[in-house]
Amino acid sequence: MIIVTPAAVACLKTLILQHPEDPVIRIELKDLDEVRLLLSITLEDVARPDDRVQHVDGLTVAVEAQSAPRVSGAKLDYEEEQGFRLLHPAPEDELKLDLLNLN
Repeated sequence: MIIVTPAAVACLKTLILQHPEDPVIRIELKDLDEVRLLLSITLEDVARPDDRVQHVDGLTVAVEAQSAPRVSGAKLDYEEEQGFRLLHPAPEDELKLDLLNLN
């Protein structure tokens, strides 16, 4: 499932305090085109039937079913200047490139 950093948890809890009627954080990824994604984070009153639900530090996080495999292992972070960001881990099969200076 998705990892939510302490900074993101704090911001989301603040938002829920402002909107107590919508206590579920719903996350969805949408393709904008072949190279860009849209991260949608909304507050909902309940999770949808097909959502993948997890509980993180007192928060209910619902990930849209088709988005769940795409965000598995990703980290939701928050920074004041940049807002929410979804950070993907490096693939395990990623090749490491060591450059040697031949001069």
